[in-house]
Amino acid sequence: MDSPLSPALVFDLDGTLVDTAPDLLGALNAILLREGRPPVNHADLRHLVGQGVRTMLAEAFKMTGEPADEARLSGLMDTYIAHYKKHIAVASRPFPGVVATLRKLKAEGARLAVLTNKPQELTDLLLPALDMDGFFDAIHGAGRLDVSKPDARVFHAVVDEMGGPGAGAVMVGDSITDVKTARAAGVPVIVVDYGYTPEPAHMLGADAVTGDFTEIPALARRLLG
Repeated sequence: MDSPLSPALVFDLDGTLVDTAPDLLGALNAILLREGRPPVNHADLRHLVGQGVRTMLAEAFKMTGEPADEARLSGLMDTYIAHYKKHIAVASRPFPGVVATLRKLKAEGARLAVLTNKPQELTDLLLPALDMDGFFDAIHGAGRLDVSKPDARVFHAVVDEMGGPGAGAVMVGDSITDVKTARAAGVPVIVVDYGYTPEPAHMLGADAVTGDFTEIPALARRLLG
């Protein structure tokens, strides 16, 4: 009889694996300044990241004055993405312990994936720029499917691409969106407390919370029994 597949660990990207805040902030402020708006700061970014580019821009405009004209949002998104593409890994870096932990997990046979609401084209630029793409068996960004987090279908699609849940699947993220995704998919969720979302991590309803990425393997084993 074939041995069961190893656990499937599905990671959010921005605020979980990679500190992308400096480059996200740079691109966003470039748009705001061009539009005659004041820039936003790192603390503001906690309220803006994780729901996709369109929502981030719309909320940033509300935060700095009059809401953006809906008819202009698509053009603003194109301008933002063009700027961000050129500066996608200028200052973005993996969080402490991430690369070593991913390397250890791969060596132990774990199956790893990225599931993010960052557009697929940007995800596909960022991970190779940081030499991280080789860790993952599946990489899903926004736009690859017609659904995105917190829809359970996108989580199941990622796990299916890795060959199924095997010994179990776990979501690892930093936001309420990641928790909602896990709940909808019926899997446990680990939240890191250093991410970008405004709510305190311990209030998100995760099965485990950590500020140390190196604890993820042990937490996943505990949650999967």
